[in-house]
Amino acid sequence: MKWVYRFGDGHAEGRADDSELLGGKGANLAEMCALGLPVPPGLTIITHACRHFHDNNRTLPDDLKDEVRNGIRHMEALTGRTFGDTVHPLLLSVRSGARASMPGMMDTVLNLGLNDLTVEALAGDSGDARFAWDSYRRFIQMYGDVVMGIDHEMFADILEDEKARLDIEQDTDLSVADLRDLVARYKALIEDELGQTFPQSPEVQLWGAIGAVFSSWKNARAITFRALHDIPDTWGTAVSVQAMVFGNLGNSSATGVAFTRNPSTGENALYGEFLVNAQGEDVVAGIRTPQSITEASRLESGSDRPSLEKLMPDVFVEFTTICARLERHYGDMQDIEFTIERSKLWMLQTRTARRTARAAMKAAVDMADEGLISRDDAVARIDPASIDQLLHPTIDPAARRDIIGAGLPASPGAATGAIVFTSEAAVAARKEGRDVILVRVETSPEDIHGMHAARGILTIRGGMTSHAAVVARGMGIPCVSGAGSLRVDQRAETLVARNITLNKGDIITIDGSSGHVLVGAIPMIQPELSGDFGCIMAWADAARRMSVRTNADTPADARAARSFGAEGIGLCRTEHMFFEGTRINVMREMILAENEAGRRAALDQLLPMQRSDFAELFTIMQGMPVTIRLLDPPLHEFLPKTEAEVRDVAANMGLDPVGLAQRIDALHEFNPMLGHRGCRLAISYPEIVEMQARAIFEAAVLAARQTGAPVLIEILVPLVSLRAELDYIKSQIDTVAKAVIGEAGIAIDYLVGTMIELPRAALRAHIIAQAADFFSFGTNDLTQTTFGISRDDAASFIATYQAKGIINRDPFISLDFDGVGELIQLGSERGRQTKPNLKLGICGEHAGDPTSIWFCEETGLDYVSCSPFRVPIARLAAAQAAIAQGRSQSPQHLPQALVSNNGVGVRQ
Repeated sequence: MKWVYRFGDGHAEGRADDSELLGGKGANLAEMCALGLPVPPGLTIITHACRHFHDNNRTLPDDLKDEVRNGIRHMEALTGRTFGDTVHPLLLSVRSGARASMPGMMDTVLNLGLNDLTVEALAGDSGDARFAWDSYRRFIQMYGDVVMGIDHEMFADILEDEKARLDIEQDTDLSVADLRDLVARYKALIEDELGQTFPQSPEVQLWGAIGAVFSSWKNARAITFRALHDIPDTWGTAVSVQAMVFGNLGNSSATGVAFTRNPSTGENALYGEFLVNAQGEDVVAGIRTPQSITEASRLESGSDRPSLEKLMPDVFVEFTTICARLERHYGDMQDIEFTIERSKLWMLQTRTARRTARAAMKAAVDMADEGLISRDDAVARIDPASIDQLLHPTIDPAARRDIIGAGLPASPGAATGAIVFTSEAAVAARKEGRDVILVRVETSPEDIHGMHAARGILTIRGGMTSHAAVVARGMGIPCVSGAGSLRVDQRAETLVARNITLNKGDIITIDGSSGHVLVGAIPMIQPELSGDFGCIMAWADAARRMSVRTNADTPADARAARSFGAEGIGLCRTEHMFFEGTRINVMREMILAENEAGRRAALDQLLPMQRSDFAELFTIMQGMPVTIRLLDPPLHEFLPKTEAEVRDVAANMGLDPVGLAQRIDALHEFNPMLGHRGCRLAISYPEIVEMQARAIFEAAVLAARQTGAPVLIEILVPLVSLRAELDYIKSQIDTVAKAVIGEAGIAIDYLVGTMIELPRAALRAHIIAQAADFFSFGTNDLTQTTFGISRDDAASFIATYQAKGIINRDPFISLDFDGVGELIQLGSERGRQTKPNLKLGICGEHAGDPTSIWFCEETGLDYVSCSPFRVPIARLAAAQAAIAQGRSQSPQHLPQALVSNNGVGVRQ
């Protein structure tokens, strides 16, 4: 294997599309070099060497050293300097470079090759002793920290002590003698701490630095960053070794960072900062206040320090020309690092710039309008998950944050309110016009009214697919779940966080996009969905093939979804209509009735409620399909749990509380999610289907007469595994439909389909399709039944599986392509063998996940149905998937953890 790729003097052994081998930094250095830009010569050690390092007890390949030595000889020939030479020494930078950008997560060593002899040579060669000794003290400080493991604060303390002793403020005020003293103190610190001297051999320094960079792939912050951004642990990092160029060679030298467009706003204007007589780490460390690159930004900031445009006009013109060229070449906003050495410009890095969602939208639209990219390119460029930022209020980036705890970012957006600990308190506050945050250890279906009343939800337990998370996302309410560092004392009504105790009524802010919990009210930025956002969404709608529907159980959900561009309701969960107000008690009476007569009495009360709800949904969705799932309640979600609740229900039913408690015990199920629910309930109690079907068809008559628009009804039968189950229930629906049509004297078109949410249903799809008009894949339950994992309990061990590399992503968040996905593909293919035009869709949490939507496009599904606030995300992701399919490539934003595993979220 070739371990080292060289670049320099306009020639390179790699290019930009070699990032899998060379990492992003190495690939782009090679590309810039090949473009003829001023790039210091160097070499890149490929990512495979990092994997070898970690797989072989932190040892490097045997033949790597010879290739590196040959690469350094190449640098020596191009620079006229020699590594370790005591006359014209070549100094090196050693930097990491993963395939995906991981800014600041791994380690860097600059000025490598300096020792007690070469520092004097550098002083003589440059004619600037101060520069040489400043570089040497920087090198010892960085090497001592990164390679030798001494806390950088110990070096910083020595430096600050020295500046205080000398009564100076800036590092640049240190004299040569001062810097010599610092170097001596730094070396003494290393000897005192480690019992060894600072290495004087440049060769030893080099391999120490390379090993340290490879080691940093496994440091805590890099591991966390990879987990947050779906970067596989198996990728490894490349290492780029380059000839040093110096921004600290006096006042004609400088270093800086720039973006070709504003990364916060997307404005087409050069944006960046620089420092005179400095090295790169000075800019990012904040030790000195940087200067503006352009005169316009200097004036805007009110700075009295000269801009690069005024200070070095010739360099500025060259730099802006290169920036424009790089943006045109890559067709995207660039993040650039540069150094100016005695008025000579050097380009050290370019990469695709990270940006806010708002900036991404503006830049993409502007670039398309400028002819730099196509409209499809503009659509493909936006990370669908990022636009969650644009759909909800967000915390002002400039605001001060007093963070007291953190959990999972379960539902995006930010919310401020007074703490309440019960749903009843949340409802009472809502009636009084007060904003509250509902704080619970965990939520249950009975909290639905309090969740609806609250501005935001905070739970101490639970994962990304917990009850609180799923319901909050559906409602568009910010939610932080699993904030385990906080404690709730329900009796005392307190929230305890580290050294602070908050009481009921205290104000907190939660950030459902980051998972942070903050004290007090934090300034917010309100969403704006027109302008560039509207433009991108219009282009996305023109590009996508699949339609996007919503999961909506209430009129408020349906209206929100319509405003976000939903093209119908793909899932109305009728049991969710019974949680609010007095309805839950009527539902309980129906479930707990001892005979059919008792059930029918309760159903007679539920019928007008359902009819009214359905009529309003049909009216809101004028002419769009509305898919209504028949009752599918795991009974334990509705049964009264406390003695007080049992007494209330018993009083309503005219029963003895003791007898009712016995009835509840009789209905107990060991595993209610696999128990008496779905079509099984409908077969046991057909009167439930009769009531729901009548409510649906009578509502359709009302809506049709009121709006004059056609009503497109799709009735969904849940949890079917046998065709006979569907046949039985469909015959009941048809009977009721015939009766209502006869009574109303109006035609009603409807479809009856089933949810494919059990493995047997997918396997027998060709048989079930004989009775079904459409399939809707219920991937939440299909994932549970395929893995044999309860979604509600998975959070306790899924993170451990991910940390140990057993799975890449939580299969309840992103679809498991190999297992659950194969069942979906099989069900789709077999269903369409029976009925070629069988309508296929997917509903549930996966329908709002961009990677899962890519799979749906590839599988040929007709629609996805997601929660209202994920509709724009689904529209954009569906468009990107369609564009990618047309180009025979994976979408730009498909998480690489899935791409790297052959598109699979779970290891085979």
